[in-house]
Amino acid sequence: MVRSTRKVLLVAAAAAALCSVKMTFVPGPLGRSAPVAAGAAAGVMMAPAAFADQIGDAAKKLGDASYDFAKEVDWNNGLFLQAPGSFQPLKALKAIDKMIEMGAAADPELLKKAADAHHKAIGSISGPNGVTSRADWDGVNAALGRVVASVPKQKVMDVYDAVTDITDPKVPAYMKSLVNGADAEKAYQGFLEFKDVVAANQVATASTAATVPTGDKIGTAAKALSDASYPFIKDIDWLSDIYLKPLPGKTAPETLKAIDKMIVMGSKMDGNLLKAAAEAHHKAIGSIDAKGVTSPEDYEAVNAALGRIVASVPKQTVMDVYNSMAKIVDPSVTNNMFSTVNPLDALSAAKGFYTFKDVVEAAQR
Repeated sequence: MVRSTRKVLLVAAAAAALCSVKMTFVPGPLGRSAPVAAGAAAGVMMAPAAFADQIGDAAKKLGDASYDFAKEVDWNNGLFLQAPGSFQPLKALKAIDKMIEMGAAADPELLKKAADAHHKAIGSISGPNGVTSRADWDGVNAALGRVVASVPKQKVMDVYDAVTDITDPKVPAYMKSLVNGADAEKAYQGFLEFKDVVAANQVATASTAATVPTGDKIGTAAKALSDASYPFIKDIDWLSDIYLKPLPGKTAPETLKAIDKMIVMGSKMDGNLLKAAAEAHHKAIGSIDAKGVTSPEDYEAVNAALGRIVASVPKQTVMDVYNSMAKIVDPSVTNNMFSTVNPLDALSAAKGFYTFKDVVEAAQR
């Protein structure tokens, strides 16, 4: 279920790519004053409109302090695909789970705004290092600040602590060595000031849980899909490190085009259904076994939740994601993954998926 969990976080993952590196350049332990950054890397959530100007102004000051640093970072470096320490998939999943919990506590409308900010920022990327424009850098930082301010402090701290637990203490110093140290220090000082503004506006309580549809055709179809595909799910090695490998023959800019389509799709999803999907994934993580496989019931709930969020997006937007992924996934990848499982189980799962897809498409707006 590790790979399935990531589906609902595609937008958040892309957001994290533009902000999380600021944390890794801090020399030594950050202490408990910096969890806001970990939350930014995890979340992409909500914020009260009353605080928009304060956080927006602070984001501009952060941009003044950090954009030189941002231009020095090689955003195309495959290093960002790697685990931030020893490979510990189940332990890393605990950190992902905290990120999902933080995401589920957020206002979906500000999730959409943060996704839109990242889509815009991807559109202005230039230069060999893949950096966005200064204006869009500020826009992304402001969106992330508002997101973090919307989440209760303890949920942010939970993410920070979980990420710290899987990060090798040597990582920050190494990352700092790849850029101008003075610029990294200046960016960090700017970040601390930004963090204080965000923390001053942080909410005390999380948003309410999502409303989960019942008795719908997608839910019924999800049960049929789950029955057909659960043996296949049990065949998969969810603890493999293959999911951290880059797609063969594709550059970071090529892959980013597909990620951008995912972000656009995420920004068009129904907010309540997206939150429900996050909550379903959190529950599913809670029931995984030693091999990383969730329970049949939670697997079914995840499939239903994902089907509903896909149905909430226009078909063309979904097809844009499919087509962009088809361009970067070599057929050898599919063949390799197929070879690692029972082929009859895989074929049964595929047949079930095609039937499920038709039900989702029929419900699509």
